[in-house]
Amino acid sequence: MATIEECRSALDRLSDNLTRAEGEAHGAAALDRTLSCHLTDLGTTFTGRLAGGRIEVLDRVDGPPPGKSEIRLAMTGDDLVALVDGELNFARAWASGRVRLEAGFRDLLRLRSLL
Repeated sequence: MATIEECRSALDRLSDNLTRAEGEAHGAAALDRTLSCHLTDLGTTFTGRLAGGRIEVLDRVDGPPPGKSEIRLAMTGDDLVALVDGELNFARAWASGRVRLEAGFRDLLRLRSLL
């Protein structure tokens, strides 16, 4: 099982990957939105912002997200690490329910280019 530190590191690597996005994916990464990533097996949530093509983690809280972020992710820590490492396909994981993504309709349309 992935640790909280490994998940935090995965979010940092994801942020680094977003800074290198090009084309349509770059536009999606450039959104300015609040973000939460709830790790269901670890009972913790990272909160922050997607801004300027980066994910800025601002806090970690125990339990589910304390508020309603504009972009909300939920998954296990192992799935987060596997997604960032390229071992798990996001679209398949989302379609099967392993990963939950909630956002406004327009944001979902823009974010799909990152998938």
